[in-house]
This record gives sequence, structure tokens and C-alpha cells, in this order.
Amino acid sequence: MEKLNSISDLVVRQRKELAEIITGFETKNAYSIEDVHGQQLYVAAEGSGSTMMRIFLRAFRPFTIRIFAGGSDVMSLQILRPFRWYFHRVEVEDGQGQLIGVVERQFNWLNRRYVVTCTPAQKEYYIESPMLSPWTFYIRDSKGVEQGKITKKWGGLIKEAISNADDFGVTWPAQWDAGVKSVLLGAVFLIDFIYFESRGQS
Repeated sequence: MEKLNSISDLVVRQRKELAEIITGFETKNAYSIEDVHGQQLYVAAEGSGSTMMRIFLRAFRPFTIRIFAGGSDVMSLQILRPFRWYFHRVEVEDGQGQLIGVVERQFNWLNRRYVVTCTPAQKEYYIESPMLSPWTFYIRDSKGVEQGKITKKWGGLIKEAISNADDFGVTWPAQWDAGVKSVLLGAVFLIDFIYFESRGQS
């Protein structure tokens, strides 16, 4: 994930097929990961999985997302659902299948909270979203200091009403290690599926 070096801002855009928007039938997800100037850095796509699970479990299904650059597999995300409504988890691996970090939801009465463990860097971060600010997730270090954020972007009234295609903005310190940024990028997909994927499917 060398392209993340010196990058302080990203945009993650979900690509939805017209047939899914019209019928509501859950198809495999695809994303474009871009810099703030619209330059595509990576593409991401949901791996093969059970069609029946997509039909019946929809956004609550476990699945894999693979991230590519120039046709090469650079990262994979294993999104796990040990409990349907809580304790969701994403395991982030590099292109060689080595674990580089985990993002896991924690129980919290007041906020939506995730713990981020970056394996090679041996660092821990937290992602928190106040209940009154449902589209913003703040990235905090182990001391609780805000270092960045993940923000769901408003897509317009029509798009928000009929489609569950989502755009996210991500900011973090440019000097952070690319491995840490990769794990936090994995958190974007987990957040999307927990809070925003089911919208527009009813």
C-alpha cells in the first residue's frame, strides 16, 4: 500500500449497478479509492461468496473485500459477524496474506466505538462516533487525542432515497505509516456495512 505514503486524505466511492438500484437485489460491492483530486489509487471488490447469503443476510453477511492496484492484489479485508447486531470485526491482510491489523466494535452505551489494533506498528487507535453525529467517526490515538476522521458524504436527496451507494471521506496525518492507514481504510468498509449498507434495500 505504498501509494498511501504521504497521503493525508482519501475518498472511497461505492459503485452500484443500475439493476441493484432498481430491484433492490444485493449484488457484489465494488469501490473506487481516490485521492482528493479524483485520481484513482486502488479499486476494491467483494470476493466470491454465497448468493443465498447476499439475498437473505444482505448487509449482515460475512464476506471478503480485495483491494487492487494495477491488477495486483495489495490488501484483503475479512469482515466477520460473530453476532448479527454487535461485535463486528474486520481483519486486514496485506497482499501476501499477512495480518496487519484488526478493527473490532466494542460495547458502549453512549457512542459507537471501535478499537483499532495495528500489528506491525504495535499501535492502538480508537474510532468513535457520537450518537448525535451519526455520519462522522473520529479517529483517536491511545491518549484520546483526535488524529483524523471518517465521514459519510451526503449524496443528494434522490441518491440517498433510492440507493445504498455510499461515499466516504477519510483524513489522517500524512506522516503516518502506510500499514496503519491500511488498517483504518479497512474500518471504512466495516462502518459502511454496519450503518449504511441496508439503506435503500427495503
